[in-house]
Amino acid sequence: MNSQSFLPVIPEFITVHLGAPSAKAQNVRVPFIDYIKNVASGEIYPTWPEAALRANIYAQISFALNRVYTEFYRSQGYDFDITSLPAYDQTFKNGRDIFDNVSKIVDQIFDSYVNRRGFVEPLFASYCNGTTTTCDGLSQWGSVDLANEGRVAYDILTYYYGDDIDIVTDVPVQPTAESAPEIPLSLGSIGNDVRTVQLRINRVSQNYPAIPKIYPVDGIFGDETDRAVREFQRVFNLTVDGIVGKATWYRILLIFNGVKQLNSIISEGLTYSEVERQFSETLGPGDTGFGVELVQYLMLFISYFVESLPQIKVDGIYGPATKAAVEAFQSEYSLPVTGIVDSSTWEYAYDIYAGILNELPDNLFENSPRPYPGIPIRDQTQNDSVVTLQTYLQTISEVYPEIPRVEVTGIYDAETQAAVLAFQRYFGIAENTVVSAITWDAIGDIWENIVRGYDKSEGQYPGYTVSSEEGQ
Repeated sequence: MNSQSFLPVIPEFITVHLGAPSAKAQNVRVPFIDYIKNVASGEIYPTWPEAALRANIYAQISFALNRVYTEFYRSQGYDFDITSLPAYDQTFKNGRDIFDNVSKIVDQIFDSYVNRRGFVEPLFASYCNGTTTTCDGLSQWGSVDLANEGRVAYDILTYYYGDDIDIVTDVPVQPTAESAPEIPLSLGSIGNDVRTVQLRINRVSQNYPAIPKIYPVDGIFGDETDRAVREFQRVFNLTVDGIVGKATWYRILLIFNGVKQLNSIISEGLTYSEVERQFSETLGPGDTGFGVELVQYLMLFISYFVESLPQIKVDGIYGPATKAAVEAFQSEYSLPVTGIVDSSTWEYAYDIYAGILNELPDNLFENSPRPYPGIPIRDQTQNDSVVTLQTYLQTISEVYPEIPRVEVTGIYDAETQAAVLAFQRYFGIAENTVVSAITWDAIGDIWENIVRGYDKSEGQYPGYTVSSEEGQ
């Protein structure tokens, strides 16, 4: 599955292994259209009726695209997309002569594939010759009989694969790349790749219940995701570090493909909700929301330690000041100066932030609020940041009775959420039970004012002598 596109594309090239998967054999990289012409010229006869030829070629295209889209071999650690042997995949012979009429048909339909209606992945359109071998998919010689009866290619395909299939046409041709993210995912990572990991692990956990569910699936690598990743790594004998690097990414994909049977004609199917992108690939002028808020917070925090960076307001609106701060950050750290937060800028900013945070001594925060942890606190989050939040809220409730008192449990439970909502309501912050940067900073500021003696409840001893003149 290409991380650049959540829907299948036609790859410009496909890498074919000239042998069994584990055999030491040559890999050849050929244009996808030439690969299909080669397979078709080896699998079917040019004298067959055109409808049979087209039906078979559709099946061959879909079969190959299923291998590419699901990264069937790459998820197993191989460096190719498909093999050349019919025992595993489709017949490919390097340098084979191509039939003219087959070539013309492939030119017309190579950017099309078959899928199951409502599902994303190309159908694993298995087939066999129908004489010496039989299978659950298309019978090649049987397709000839159906074509001779006057059936068109789509009718032939539905005869073998069912009435719930579609032929997707005009599919874009694009370069493809390995889907594993360039920068490993870990606590604090945000984006579509994190959401993909969460969705896949949740599905895997149905078959492996020792792996905890991740809730919510929001593209934010928080504590719940960390625990689930670590348990997945333990169950499947990977290094248990909570980091989704290439090895963990592809093991998750391999197991996910297996439990969903995506490489089978009886696939459970991959729905659009499982692959759609919910995060913009980049953040720039005009964007708003949580992602912008977090980028602003990182820029502001780093600016306290790096003089070349301007200090900006955290308001969740990507305006000129935010763009200037991002450009200054990119210049300071030798990144392309675009003013746009792409994946590299985002990950670099978080790494700098985390590095600074880890170097700060604990005694610095005796009477100063701790910085935002970089990961939003939400329902049932359980970590040290929740302990800090609850401690701050306890102190605040002593001065502001409108804020209900909470117990320090380390769990972001319903009582703590109610206190957060009451705080937001009292101080004019948009009400949301998710504690992101703006709410965290506001809570920290009020707490600091209290512990430093700036805020006091009515009648509270202020810390200095109060005298009164007679009559006043």
